[in-house]
Amino acid sequence: MSEAAPDRTARVVLVDDHRMFRTGVRAEIGRTEATGIDVVGEADDVESAVRVVAETRPDVVLLDVHLPGGGGVEVLRRSAGLMGEPGVKFLALSVSDAAEDVIGVIRGGARGYVTKTITGTDLVDAIFRIADGDAVFSPRLAGFVLDAFAATDTPPVDEDLDRLTQREREVLRLIARGYAYKEIAKQLFISVKTVESHVSAVLRKLQLSNRHELTRWATARRLV
Repeated sequence: MSEAAPDRTARVVLVDDHRMFRTGVRAEIGRTEATGIDVVGEADDVESAVRVVAETRPDVVLLDVHLPGGGGVEVLRRSAGLMGEPGVKFLALSVSDAAEDVIGVIRGGARGYVTKTITGTDLVDAIFRIADGDAVFSPRLAGFVLDAFAATDTPPVDEDLDRLTQREREVLRLIARGYAYKEIAKQLFISVKTVESHVSAVLRKLQLSNRHELTRWATARRLV
């Protein structure tokens, strides 16, 4: 990994619900002497993220989109008072490259969005760029944002969809694509029982009766 300028430092908080992923990111970017990055805190759900960000006031928060307790958008909403210039800046770091996830967190206040395929070198560069006030996106994701914010006929907010957490939306999308519960559990690194709970919550919130109605609902909104 190339070294950052020795006189530059950035204080970072890692927010992701997978401990092994946080450990890997910390090992990759957290060598302060080599990169200038100082990881000052970690969190694995919305509540702990909001608390740690408020306590540490980092330069940049690396924020996963899908988190227990409401997702990355909820962290952004509850941390809005800490943003601004100067203030805490958020960079979404997610496995998802779905347009609605990208647009959701950018509208929530994040300064950029990169996927977890990013290299350690590029992530360090992205952190410093975000700290400097730039916007950073993985290739092709910037197009989603440009299209969403440039369109004059942007559709109104979908109140039904907004009732769902980010994790519930991901389960909804996979159900609509025909995935079985076991396949969803494996892909999202959660238990089958948790998948069933999310499906039940989605059906209740959307006032639907079964997965067939759910699939039609998602297809009609082009979420599949």
